[in-house]
Amino acid sequence: MNQFQYVRPIKQQAAIEAVAKDANATFIAGGTNLVDLMKRGVMAPQKLVDINRLPLARIDHDPGKLRIGALALNSAVADDKQVRERQPLLVQAINAGASAQLRNMATTGGNMLQRTRCPYFYDTAMPCNKREPGTGCGALEGINRMHAIFGFSDKCIAVHPSDMSVALVALDATVLVSGPRGDRRIAFADLHRLPGDTPEKDTTLEPGELITAVEVPDNPFTKHVSYHKVRERASYAFALVSAAAALDLDGSTIKAARLAFGGVAHKPWRLTAAEQFLVGKPATEESFKQAAAVAMQGAKAFKHNEYKLRLAPNTLVQSLKNAAAA
Repeated sequence: MNQFQYVRPIKQQAAIEAVAKDANATFIAGGTNLVDLMKRGVMAPQKLVDINRLPLARIDHDPGKLRIGALALNSAVADDKQVRERQPLLVQAINAGASAQLRNMATTGGNMLQRTRCPYFYDTAMPCNKREPGTGCGALEGINRMHAIFGFSDKCIAVHPSDMSVALVALDATVLVSGPRGDRRIAFADLHRLPGDTPEKDTTLEPGELITAVEVPDNPFTKHVSYHKVRERASYAFALVSAAAALDLDGSTIKAARLAFGGVAHKPWRLTAAEQFLVGKPATEESFKQAAAVAMQGAKAFKHNEYKLRLAPNTLVQSLKNAAAA
């Protein structure tokens, strides 16, 4: 690990200015992803701006929305009574991520910004356009069994690893950020980028911008929800495929649905066409299979991840069955 400067401001604007003025500076909170990347030589910031002294850990239950501070720990969010009552899908997704020890360190903002677990990104001896633009994508012709089936480009086929983010995109969350130009709001669906020609850019955040909170609007999805995650071992493993499903039912008829995939794209993958298909349909396995077929339109596999073309729709169907039965 390279030497670096470490600062710990007590005011938000000072933290923002410290990163905005130095292209080699970055924010650090829990550090569960960043420190690992630094140890492996994947990232080498020359300045770390520790934001843990900023007052950004509150969880507020305002009328019409839930506001979660960027420094709220994953474990604190999942254990919060109001979050459990009002946003159970988010709780399930958080609890599916990593281990209890990591959830006790990981922050809400950091969870959103964690970087891909593509082995070619982590191996500095291998080509990776995300880590070093212009060097190529080792996964394209390499071992790509964990990689994307949606939204990829010839520059990058990595997937986003966050479980929490899959629930947040399904729930129409909004990210609050503050930066050198002031405050702004970003629809969660617009926070993460597809790789295109610039896979090194994970998000639409501008230099120096700091995530301060995320807001989740109240919704009718307080009972019939499921986050179903398929992984290679029961704990501390990233999703091969995951599916978030939330249903608003009138008897056995679906009034509204919110669906998203994880582990299939460079960003959490919202399934709006499948959601629209389900409206007015009976909550049956046949309806769910048809919705899964809609969700898979445009999917394309590589040499080693063709199994995801079967696993993804099956995972969505199981998640919908779980949600309907909840």
